[in-house]
Amino acid sequence: MSAIIDPFHAIAISRAAHRLASEGRPVIHMEFGQPSTGAPQAAIAAAHRVLDNDPMGYWESGALKARIARHYAETQGATVDPEQVILTCGASPALVLALSCLFAPGERVAFARPGYVAYRNTVKALHLEPVEIGCGEAERFQITAAAIERLDPAPHGLILASPANPTGTIIAPEELAAIAAVCRRRGIRIVSDEIYHGLSYVGPARSMLRDDPGALIVNSFSKYFSMAGWRLGWLVVPPDLIEPARARMGNLFLTPPSLAQHAGLVAFDERDELEGHIRTYARNRELLLAALPALGLKRIAPPDGAFYIYADVGHLTDDSMDFCMKMLLDTAIATAPGIDFDPIDGHRFMRFSFAVSTDRVEEALRRLTPWFAAREVVAAA
Repeated sequence: MSAIIDPFHAIAISRAAHRLASEGRPVIHMEFGQPSTGAPQAAIAAAHRVLDNDPMGYWESGALKARIARHYAETQGATVDPEQVILTCGASPALVLALSCLFAPGERVAFARPGYVAYRNTVKALHLEPVEIGCGEAERFQITAAAIERLDPAPHGLILASPANPTGTIIAPEELAAIAAVCRRRGIRIVSDEIYHGLSYVGPARSMLRDDPGALIVNSFSKYFSMAGWRLGWLVVPPDLIEPARARMGNLFLTPPSLAQHAGLVAFDERDELEGHIRTYARNRELLLAALPALGLKRIAPPDGAFYIYADVGHLTDDSMDFCMKMLLDTAIATAPGIDFDPIDGHRFMRFSFAVSTDRVEEALRRLTPWFAAREVVAAA
């Protein structure tokens, strides 16, 4: 029997937003975790040179694999052989590879709720059983070692994300070590989604490789490197899973785009330009954290990293999808409904992405101020 997969509701919001834009409405896109900036200029220049001189084809860049391995040595003090790096067509295929390498149909995989919508749906699509761990304000909307300890029976696997989507919360280093210890003792394999590494406002995020060298690490060029459309990512696997992962990548996806691999290698060393994006995100974060409480959004998950604000709008609605759609139609601001990330409590949450230019954030706040004020008056009546 085919698995039943829930829709990604933010896509419906985005479609409606693009319809409004085609009608001339000045839409501000805050619905996706997609940087509004492009790839680094040097990476684009390299791509132009490749287009002029290389016919391209199915290819896996040994130089890029080696650069990624060196990245872990430089930033995490972790030893990774380049052959442990599987280049993928973005983080989504990397997640599919990781889950299919580790688990058989029917096995149980745990992850946080709220969490990225594709965790639940990819787990279901692979005929695995999702085990959602409810995480609220008391846990800073993040998985804890204690929560994993309480799971009975122990799941076969755990998907971890720090910084997390939709909340931006980061797990403290000592808690990551405790999670790794619990999983090791209980025989739980870890898939660590580190796609938002590099996007932190409270200090560098710690890779699970430092606490569990057997963890599978998912990452991508889409977020920090601002290359979402280039469809390039990677999966780090332990030595015993190199061949199973390579077999799955070759059969399911062949190779990532050759052009993206050339550009990605150059992008890795364009840190000055990329860190400029982080400064923009930090400013946007400050603006939203200062303004949203005045709009009535006083309960916000701590956005330690990534580029999201996950806000409780339960005093105004019990239908976040309808709420986000009305906001779009009234203000031309597209956001994501909480039900994408939490099918239980997400009806009272919404997510803003601040991966846009600062002037867009400022304009969004100008539009949202009277809109929320009107709803606060209705709610108080």
